[in-house]
Amino acid sequence: MTADAYQDLPRRTRRRIILWSVLRGLLNVTLLVVLYYVLPLDERFGANAAVRVLIGLVVFVCLTVWQVKSIVGSPYPAVKAFEALGMIVPFYLLLFASTYFVMERTSAASFTQSMTRTDALYFAVTVFATVGFGDIAPRSEAARIALIFQMLGDLALVGAGARILLMAVQHGRQRRSDAAGDPGSAGSPQ
Repeated sequence: MTADAYQDLPRRTRRRIILWSVLRGLLNVTLLVVLYYVLPLDERFGANAAVRVLIGLVVFVCLTVWQVKSIVGSPYPAVKAFEALGMIVPFYLLLFASTYFVMERTSAASFTQSMTRTDALYFAVTVFATVGFGDIAPRSEAARIALIFQMLGDLALVGAGARILLMAVQHGRQRRSDAAGDPGSAGSPQ
């Protein structure tokens, strides 16, 4: 691809770029949600399940780093950042939803009511959105600790995560404008 600025592209090309980005984002969300509903999550929450949650968090961090790098290297970093949000946020929410679902399966006393996968996802989203309707609440200490981690992660994701994505977009734009201004560097990797 060229170093053309997004706003300098013809309208039809811009629409095509956005359409493909939205479609990739929808595909990512769809795949993540399907995985959430088909993965065997009926295991009791113990050491093995806790290790899987930690592995999920590590995968989340790696996915985020990979997305930031792809934003910086993208010819259209703002579009790529929007697409990255469509992968990072659902992955994060589904990770906590699966944790809550497994915790509830382990002990019905973990939450104020029994939860299906959809209920667990609903709970994770209401916590993320800071709505907290109050219909589902943690009762056990382990559930409260998991919720504390999600709430702190929510703050970090919204605050620091948004800043990191914006900085990646700015860095990507700067890299593209530097490459466009220096004909010798347009083909060299950075």
